[in-house]
Amino acid sequence: QVQLVESGGGSVQAGGSLRLSCRASGGAYSSYCMGWFRQAPGQGRERVATIFTRTGSTDYADSVKGRFAISHDKAKNTLNLQMNSLKPEDTAMYYCAAHGLLFGSIYDCLKIAQYNFWGQGTQVTVSS
Repeated sequence: QVQLVESGGGSVQAGGSLRLSCRASGGAYSSYCMGWFRQAPGQGRERVATIFTRTGSTDYADSVKGRFAISHDKAKNTLNLQMNSLKPEDTAMYYCAAHGLLFGSIYDCLKIAQYNFWGQGTQVTVSS
């Protein structure tokens, strides 16, 4: 079992920045797909950014490319999401998620249905 605990959410004005962190513990795999997902009220959960920890390869939703950056600190086993140039449409509950993957590529990390470990979420609110 992998335990994921997010932190760093909050309220910010449009154009501002926030940094989310997700501390991971437990788990039996040596590498994982890890990602940030978000869900706005009345909307489905969508993928924001993902990383394959074995290679460091990343992928982003078109809506956040050039504004968000995902990273994984192996020493601290922490997943981060740096969010810059925030927009009101970025307002959502943000979730950290993971699933074990020993061999593969970032393309194996793109489907939300594959993620079986989830954090409790952290709220991000961007005002105009």
